[in-house]
Amino acid sequence: MLQYDNSAFYFFSLSTLSFYLIPSWWNIISRVYQAFFGLKDEDIGAVSRTSAEKKKVAQIKKSSRGVNTIKNQAFLINLALTVVFTALFVYLLYNVSQGDGELNSFDPFSILEVDGGADLKAIKKAYKKMSLMYHPDKNPNNPAAEAKFMMVAKAYEALTDPEAKENYEKYGNPDGKQSLQVSIGLPSWLLDTDNRNVVLVSYLIVMVGIIPFCVWRYYSDSSKFGEKDVMYDTYAWFHHNLNEHTLIKSLPEVISGSAEFRQRNLPRGNAEKQEVSASMQKVKAQMQKPKYNHPVCVTGNVLLHAHLLRKTDELGQKMKDNLNYMLRNSNSLIDAMITVCQHQDSLQTALNCIQFGQYVSQAIWVRDSTLLQLPHFTEEEASHSTKGKASQKAKNLAEYLELDDENKKGMTHFTEEQKKDVLECCRIMPRLTVESKVYVDDDEDDKVYEGDLCTVQVKMTRENLKEGEKAGLVHAPHFPFPKAEAWWVILGTREGKIIDIKKVTNPSRVVEHEIKFLAPRQGEYEFELHVLSNAYVGLDHKAKVSLTSLDASVLPEYKIHPDDEELDDEPTLFEEMMNANVEEDSDSDDEDSDSDEEEEEQEEGIKELSAAERKKMELRNARKKAAAAEGDDDSDDDSDVEEVYTEK
Repeated sequence: MLQYDNSAFYFFSLSTLSFYLIPSWWNIISRVYQAFFGLKDEDIGAVSRTSAEKKKVAQIKKSSRGVNTIKNQAFLINLALTVVFTALFVYLLYNVSQGDGELNSFDPFSILEVDGGADLKAIKKAYKKMSLMYHPDKNPNNPAAEAKFMMVAKAYEALTDPEAKENYEKYGNPDGKQSLQVSIGLPSWLLDTDNRNVVLVSYLIVMVGIIPFCVWRYYSDSSKFGEKDVMYDTYAWFHHNLNEHTLIKSLPEVISGSAEFRQRNLPRGNAEKQEVSASMQKVKAQMQKPKYNHPVCVTGNVLLHAHLLRKTDELGQKMKDNLNYMLRNSNSLIDAMITVCQHQDSLQTALNCIQFGQYVSQAIWVRDSTLLQLPHFTEEEASHSTKGKASQKAKNLAEYLELDDENKKGMTHFTEEQKKDVLECCRIMPRLTVESKVYVDDDEDDKVYEGDLCTVQVKMTRENLKEGEKAGLVHAPHFPFPKAEAWWVILGTREGKIIDIKKVTNPSRVVEHEIKFLAPRQGEYEFELHVLSNAYVGLDHKAKVSLTSLDASVLPEYKIHPDDEELDDEPTLFEEMMNANVEEDSDSDDEDSDSDEEEEEQEEGIKELSAAERKKMELRNARKKAAAAEGDDDSDDDSDVEEVYTEK
């Protein structure tokens, strides 16, 4: 008899829950372990190489360790669900351990609730008691009681009827040998009429409410993001505001309008608006006239200028948090801006976006000296370094790094620790040399012809590193997050068009990067090669790449080997299969036509033809003879026509 099986439901539920609980608990435990014990300082980028980075390192440790790392909505929701499902798992496991875990099988003694060795009197007494208890007349509209009554009757029969008892002892069933026993792995309380409404409402809530909502929420969230986890609305905003005339000073406003910041940077209340206005007065002198007056754009623009001018200490705590959120997303957003510039084929705007990323990393702005990237340096030390003897002065950071340690100026009033910080920073900052060459792969000579696949090989050497040493994190004490050193390699034309742009993240001392493109038409060309840092201002390189493209018609004619020509004429396996099918179809068609003609001839022999029909038959036979005589010529003409058509 088909029935609901509590024990099967327990096992099914335990198995299903384990698929979620095991990986969930593993994730929770690993997250907690990493938050308090597992992560090293190098793993989270909390490495202090100078005293200027100590404050930044302390903030990274605070935000990357402890309770703050797991206090997010996704982790807490998963933790709550895991705890609830674990409690349910323990409850089901308890029921299984208490005897309900045995899979449903026919046991007349357990059904009648008597011992296995009970006598006939005890069996009859139990049967009478349970049959009265579960009789359908006493339990109207109760399918569970009706099913129990039938099972009691069947159990009594198995213990009292000789034939049924023999079948039970031999086959485990009073009805004899059974091919298959099936039960429903759901709890029996689903059949209870008192729970009918609850079950129906729960089913509707889950199937009509929860599941569609989860699908809609997942789809709506995932459909908002494109490449680099940047929202599609942000890409649309960048396409609208970036063009070949975009200046660096306007980029803070452009990035402030990103869709990622529209909820967070929206001022709520007069107090926040007044705070934004007060902060704007402090940075207004260095800010370009805003193009948009929307509160989100204004707030983000003010926050970024406060960072670029190193005035973040004057901001309130909430505005600092919003600024840190913007800086956390700045790397991916700037990369997205560069991607948009690449699609627009605007070289100068892409260079401006890369340089803007440098300014954001070092917290300096367009009018500031590049020497301010050195720890403890102010405008006074930077100005002092640009004066004096030719062997000691440096107008920018690149020149300062080339000086010997004893000739480096600007540290007169520094302590010994501060001087060590400056020298250590000079050792960390890259001194890059760039070499380039143009060649064609597998070419017999060094000449480039129109249509050749050219390769521009760019070799970058970090002179500040020793053999086998790799570049570490960028020295950027004012940028609150760790940032790996990388270089943008761009090849463009003198007209401002982009041929190729890539971000090279290899930290090795010597890095080779290849740019491939097709050689242009005959003539002499001069391309611009730009190698820009992703985090340091003033260490970029620019070089010219010359290319002479020759006429490809002067090259010797390439002759195909006869064996290769024969291979080209041979049909492929697919063509052979198709031709075989066509031949079979044509043979069957010919057989059908021949049989039809024979039938027609037989009919014509029997049927008397009229004068008009005889004349038509004569004309048809004459056409067949003419076609047979000229069949070879026609086939040649058809093939010629096909060849001409294919050539066209």
